[in-house]
Amino acid sequence: MLAAGKRAGPAHAVSHGFWMFFRNYFLSLGFSGGYMQREKVSVYVLTYNEEAKIRDCLESVTWADEIVILDSFSNDRTLPICQNYTDKIFQQEFVGFGKLRNIAIEHCTNNWVLSVDADERVTPELREEILKKLTDGPDADAYFIPRKSHFLKYWVRHCGWYPDYRQPQFFHKRKMKYREQMVHEGFDVTGKVAHLRGHVIQYPFLSLDQFLKKMDRYSSLRAEDMVKQGASFHISQVLTHPAATFWRMYFLKLGFLDGKVGLILSLLYAYYTMLKYAKLWEKLKSQESI
Repeated sequence: MLAAGKRAGPAHAVSHGFWMFFRNYFLSLGFSGGYMQREKVSVYVLTYNEEAKIRDCLESVTWADEIVILDSFSNDRTLPICQNYTDKIFQQEFVGFGKLRNIAIEHCTNNWVLSVDADERVTPELREEILKKLTDGPDADAYFIPRKSHFLKYWVRHCGWYPDYRQPQFFHKRKMKYREQMVHEGFDVTGKVAHLRGHVIQYPFLSLDQFLKKMDRYSSLRAEDMVKQGASFHISQVLTHPAATFWRMYFLKLGFLDGKVGLILSLLYAYYTMLKYAKLWEKLKSQESI
């Protein structure tokens, strides 16, 4: 460092110029301080009236290089809360979860993307694991992340809820695409798929009222998908399919080990299944009357 009041001589200026040239050259190749510069990551979150959950979600991803919000015109305080964390906020009418996710990915400017729902929180362990992958160089194109999902305040360890590898949540944006289904969207990955060890914590339902409202909406969306896929309806479906759902969750997926929570959850999902097929019948009947 030069002492105050002294100017650099020509030799110092030349050597400093060479130093800056080589420093910038190596930085352009991806090196920083002797270490490979890590890949950057974008986080995207889909929102619609999530004021009760979105702050905790965004607090858990402040370490990301970019946060992208795709909002379906919330009418609560969701957007003002999001504005405290990012200026990358876009709005899009609801067109189905699959299509919304693909739109959100296109708004992400980095190659690596982490998908986080508004009711999810990224744990510190997962954060460190992702950053290490980005520093060392990812060994796959898409990664499943285990989720610890809670029903009300209880972590559900069975019922098929854990580890709940629903879809890859950390992936290269050019290697994964969601299928454009209204709900429970599938995905297609080009390349290698692996699993991370760190968890996402999910709080999908803070009350039974929230659960019933969400299941009412999701059953309508699922019935719409089924109609598009050419599904037919038989009265036995409203009996046998809910029973099969309960049997699978409570017995095959060991929901009984979750005690009262496992029983209530299995019964509620059986109800959701019945509602889905009842709405399929309703939609098909409405088409017949046209």
